[in-house]
Amino acid sequence: MNAHEVIRRPLVTEKSMAGIRQGRYTFEVSLRANKVEIRKAVEQIWPVKVRRVNTLIVRGKNRRVGASAGRKPDWKKAMVTLEEGQSISAFEGLL
Repeated sequence: MNAHEVIRRPLVTEKSMAGIRQGRYTFEVSLRANKVEIRKAVEQIWPVKVRRVNTLIVRGKNRRVGASAGRKPDWKKAMVTLEEGQSISAFEGLL
């Protein structure tokens, strides 16, 4: 799995933007990716050093359209904490 398959997209929410001030960035990642793969992918895409990776699986919500019921897919979230003084330049304009 290459780095761009592991990191799907950054999550831009109020809570994740508040975490950037502490050097914590939030991404949607592949369900099959583990913490080591996520660390390597972030360090490969951006020139930063990762201190910690926390992951969690977000369960998909039930959805209903008329008589048919379905479910949104599960997805994985990763919170990546960088070493002191490091930042990802792609997020700089969002603050």
